[in-house]
Amino acid sequence: MRIAIAASEASPYAKTGGLGDVVGSLPKALAKLGHEVKVFIPKYSSIDESRYELHYESSIGEMPVRVGSHVRSVHVLRSTPAQNGFDIYFLDCPHYFHRRYLYTMDPDEPERFVLFSKAVIEALQRMQWAPDVVHCNDWQTGLLPLYLKDNYNWDRMFDATATVMSIHNIAYQGRFDRRISGPAELKPEYLSPGGPVEFYESVSFLKAGIVFSEIINTVSDTYAHEILSPAFGHGMERVLWSRRDDLFGVLNGIDDEVWNPETDHHIPHPYSADTLEEKEKNKQFLLNHTTIRYRKETPVIGIVSRLVPQKGFDLVADAIGELTSLDAQWVILGSGEDRYENLFRGMGQSLPHKVWCYIGFSNELAHLIEAGADMFLMPSRYEPCGLNQMYSLRYGTVPIVRKTGGLADTVQDWHEFNGMGREIGDGFSFNDATGYALHTTVRRAIETYHDKAIWRKIQRNGMLRDYSWTASAKKYVDLYRKAIDKKRRR
Repeated sequence: MRIAIAASEASPYAKTGGLGDVVGSLPKALAKLGHEVKVFIPKYSSIDESRYELHYESSIGEMPVRVGSHVRSVHVLRSTPAQNGFDIYFLDCPHYFHRRYLYTMDPDEPERFVLFSKAVIEALQRMQWAPDVVHCNDWQTGLLPLYLKDNYNWDRMFDATATVMSIHNIAYQGRFDRRISGPAELKPEYLSPGGPVEFYESVSFLKAGIVFSEIINTVSDTYAHEILSPAFGHGMERVLWSRRDDLFGVLNGIDDEVWNPETDHHIPHPYSADTLEEKEKNKQFLLNHTTIRYRKETPVIGIVSRLVPQKGFDLVADAIGELTSLDAQWVILGSGEDRYENLFRGMGQSLPHKVWCYIGFSNELAHLIEAGADMFLMPSRYEPCGLNQMYSLRYGTVPIVRKTGGLADTVQDWHEFNGMGREIGDGFSFNDATGYALHTTVRRAIETYHDKAIWRKIQRNGMLRDYSWTASAKKYVDLYRKAIDKKRRR
């Protein structure tokens, strides 16, 4: 199968969140399954051409791409990572993409991704490479399905090309003033009330992607159901409801070459499900680099997160007194809103024997916390997929989560999923978005921790789960086939 993946970011080249992780890992897994994959992302100024061995694609040359009354010059750089088995193309337009940040609040922000969507199609034309499916990701590529079916439908090369639209977070919808319809070259009827791009008197790139794609998916099965409701749909639930038969959920995978406690070069003591005693040495190493004294019988609870309300830190703030009174130690890595940064800084200063925090980010420390903590806290208010809970399961670091989105799909509460001879639980979870529910669940996990036989069983259950990208990639292939079949039936 020929698969083109278009996105605004891809790890390790450009990344702000989970989208970058997906686009950095999924193509590699698809290539290993025998598919021909090409990835397209913007060439931001932050991407080092020499570091990643990017080469000018002379077969494409300079492409004049029209954005309204302006014609911008775009050229293409290519990288072919030998170990990955796919090509990645960087669409370079300095006028739009050589800026300080990947995303901006600049007045021409929508124009940047109008150009990107058109440039993907025009690069495919010049390559004479007709994909079986174009996999679009989030609002930045929402116009691609529309363009293929309308603005570029004169090119019969794309007659059989299907599109899949992935929603990584429904809160980001690419909503702009209706004036963008001119530079984007959208038909006036598309902007009529309730039209395919009109959204509450604005233009939504994401809505365009939802309406014009053959198949829509999001990054967990539970989140696919949640976003059909007003509580999670961010106003887009009616649009999604109209496409509910074409809406699916596929969990993101994790890169099990990077996140593997047996081979992780960021941790001092590798271990497996059969050598969990080595994990305790990582705990001791971790605490030796903090203000907290190592105590074998006291569990360490780790946090690696953006410190924002979406991640449930208002719940942590509501229960902070009760949480710090528990017999547990806390190691926190993250950054975000001042109130939460200040909360954790204050905890570290007033309870240095119990709480240690690092405001900022360190990849090495993130790995060390996953390996050295006994538990990992993710109390998110909503979580489309989440990756850290899967890293934690892989590392035998028992997750404590709120039951929402991908957290509900990946963490099975020890007490809920036991019974009738089954002992399949691998974590702890709670439903209510309250400080009380959070506190009582953390307390329940700590109480269970002291039964070492049960705790070892919970750890092993999680470590033996398969959340690799290989499993997820096979599900994406099934979606691509659904999209192709639907396209052919039209």
